[in-house]
Amino acid sequence: MSTTPNNDAPASEALAAKSQQSGISGRMLAIFYLIAIVLGIVNGIWGSSATQSFADFIATMFIRLFKFVAIPIIAVSIISTLSSISKSRSSGRIFRHTIFYTLFTTILAATLAALLYEVFSPENVSASISGAAAAPLSSVANAGGAGYLKYIESVIPDNILAPFLSANVLSVLLISAAVGIALAQMKPSKAQETLVSLFAGLQEVLFRIVSWIIKVLPIGIFGFFSVLAADLASGVELGGLGVYFAAVLTANFVQMLVILPLVLLARGLNPLKVAKAMLPALTVAFFSKSSAGTLPVTMASAENRLGVRRPVSRFVLPICTTINMNGCAAFILLTVVYLMQNAGADITLGTLIVWILISTLAAVGNAGVPMGCFFLSASLLAGMNVPILLMGVILPFYAVVDAIETALNVWSDSCVAAMVDHDLKDETFDA
Repeated sequence: MSTTPNNDAPASEALAAKSQQSGISGRMLAIFYLIAIVLGIVNGIWGSSATQSFADFIATMFIRLFKFVAIPIIAVSIISTLSSISKSRSSGRIFRHTIFYTLFTTILAATLAALLYEVFSPENVSASISGAAAAPLSSVANAGGAGYLKYIESVIPDNILAPFLSANVLSVLLISAAVGIALAQMKPSKAQETLVSLFAGLQEVLFRIVSWIIKVLPIGIFGFFSVLAADLASGVELGGLGVYFAAVLTANFVQMLVILPLVLLARGLNPLKVAKAMLPALTVAFFSKSSAGTLPVTMASAENRLGVRRPVSRFVLPICTTINMNGCAAFILLTVVYLMQNAGADITLGTLIVWILISTLAAVGNAGVPMGCFFLSASLLAGMNVPILLMGVILPFYAVVDAIETALNVWSDSCVAAMVDHDLKDETFDA
């Protein structure tokens, strides 16, 4: 079957047209990014308290803007896509390929983290810092799933507005999928057509707003990099946590630079080409520390720069933003296992295998928002009655880890979208 040209993608074309009309080439945009980064570093290290406060304000404003459009875009993208594409023969294949690649890459990330934990073998910190004396081994060994089951329970919405107000991305995804499937299964009628048109129109409005945000993105990068530079310049001593952080960073970089490119090559795709096309999204992900907030830029980059077809992009990427968390899976496994070790648990091969599965499931349920993995790890530990005082020591360094993890998550999302589009290159999608 031949592919249908993506001539009916007004949202994507609107973003592309806006970029062309602005006269800003990719090279100029890179220069603006570089200037913003340099100014951010200078301000973060040598700036006055007033300029650093202003940078904090800018960073906060841009994160709020990304959050403002992220949840609605997830909802309307899933609804409008399912309501149309699920009528075609390709919808089932898109979903199956997306779930396969998502779980495959996330399990790879968790497995890599487990292997690196054995290789690095981080030593315990002092009991006074870890709080190990406060918890007997029996409570740690009793690693029941009550805490995580409680988390899963919170994902099931008890009213339609709460998930949107609390930015519970997975709940929003469930509601949107239900509405989209219900629309697709409705008999053709004026009401069904009106509802589908309504969500399509909302999607166009949101992407127009995104095009405005992208225009002023270098200002946001200045704020993000100022905050990051200030965090790095604070000079908190790593102490016994150095090996643990080395394991976390190595897990992220190996997954990002080795594992995912090899997976792309195995599917016949050029990793460098994919990375170059998705660079704007990866940049925003790094500085915003929110894969959900980066979704609008990720979708625009995938469609306009990488050439992923609109039905694939708008079906795959919102789902991946919620369930495809490679960096989160690695962080959860390494952090939880490390704190369990500090609390006196015996970390065996069986323990690591169990936590490969648990961290994969936890990453799937994590919201793509700043520090989502950190708080999810803390809740898992608290649910198992493991002391979490050490999380307070980890927190000052998590800003850097979170930025790298988010870039990895969005890079993995981009890889999944590219592979699904490549696998279904002979499919014809209904408009």
